[in-house]
Amino acid sequence: MMRVWILPLLLVLGGSAVATGQVLAGNPGTAAVFLAAFLALAGVNSPLIFPRSTGAREAQRGSAADGRPVVYWRLGCKYCIRLRIRLGRSARELHWVDIWRDPAGAEAVRAANDGNETVPTVVVAGRPHTNPDPAWVREQLSPSA
Repeated sequence: MMRVWILPLLLVLGGSAVATGQVLAGNPGTAAVFLAAFLALAGVNSPLIFPRSTGAREAQRGSAADGRPVVYWRLGCKYCIRLRIRLGRSARELHWVDIWRDPAGAEAVRAANDGNETVPTVVVAGRPHTNPDPAWVREQLSPSA
C-alpha cells in the first residue's frame, strides 16, 4: 500500500525543493507556480484520485456479478487521469485494475490491444474498448450500480 504514495510524495518534496530554490533566488511568483504545478501532479497521481485498484481476476468476477465495467489503467497515464476526472463520482462505481501492479491485468490489456499496454482499456460486457469517451463509459453504468 505504501508504494502507491511514493510518486505523489516525491512530487510534493520535489516541488517544495524547487519552490524553495525559487524563493531564495528572489522569485516568489515563480515559486508559487512551480509549487502549484507539482501539487497538482501529486494530486492526480495519488490514490485519492483513483479508486482502490483490485486484481484483474477479482474485477472480472465483480463485473460478471454486477455488470459494471472494468477499467485497466496505470499511474501517470494522462488519458486515465482524464477519464477518472471526467467520470467524477461515478468513477467509484467501476472496477479499477492498475496494470503496473497486476500482471494479469497487464496481460488482459495486451490481449485486447495487439500486444500493447494501451490504457485506459475499459471492458464492458466482455468487450474491450481502448481509450473510450468518458461520457460513453458513464452511459455504460447500470442505474443500479
